Parts: sequence; structure tokens; C-alpha cells
Amino acid sequence: MKPKTILLLNLLLACVAALEIVLMLCLPAFSQENSETLFKSKCAICHGTDASGKTSMGEKLKIPDLRAADTREKSDADLKNIISKGKDKMPGYETKLSVAQIDGLTAYIRGLGKNNDLRIL
Repeated sequence: MKPKTILLLNLLLACVAALEIVLMLCLPAFSQENSETLFKSKCAICHGTDASGKTSMGEKLKIPDLRAADTREKSDADLKNIISKGKDKMPGYETKLSVAQIDGLTAYIRGLGKNNDLRIL
């Protein structure tokens, strides 16, 4: 191969590697933002935008605070199962959401509990 061709290939590989790094750094934030938006569009009507359950529907149905220790003690598998299959009066979302979206909601709910320890006490 000609030296210029090798140089161009190396430059192309460096650009691809740089793009991969940028995507790896940006995608978690993008995913978190999408999970928050999804929570607000699908869950907040009952659970509230802050996940406290303090909505008219939440209080009527006695929906628990998703930030509380009770929720944090559940495994990811338990939370995913509740989101997928539903629980009590909550409908299941397995036919409405993708596995990735359910995983994202699970991670989002986990994050809520970690950030609100003092507020819940």
C-alpha cells in the first residue's frame, strides 16, 4: 500500500475510535434522559413526577413512594417484573414498552431512591 493510503486509513480509524468514545460518554446521559421522559409520560400520572405517589390517582389507589426503602429493597428483576406484568391495579407494560425501555425505567427508579434518602425520612 502507498504511504498516503496507510495514513488515510490510520486517520479514519482514529476518527472512528474518537466517535466511539464520544458515544460511550454521551449514551448513558441520553438513555437517562429518555428514561426520565418515559417515566413522566407513562408513570407520572399515578406515581407523580417525583415518584412520591402524591397524585390524586396515586392517593386514591394507595400507590407507594418509589423513592422509599421498600422499593430500593426490591431486586431489579422484581421491579422489571412489576413494570412488565403490572401489580395490583397497575397495568403491565410488556406489550407497550421494549425490554430496553423497561431496563431504563428500572435504572431510573433506582436513581430516584438514591437521590432522595433524606427527603423520605
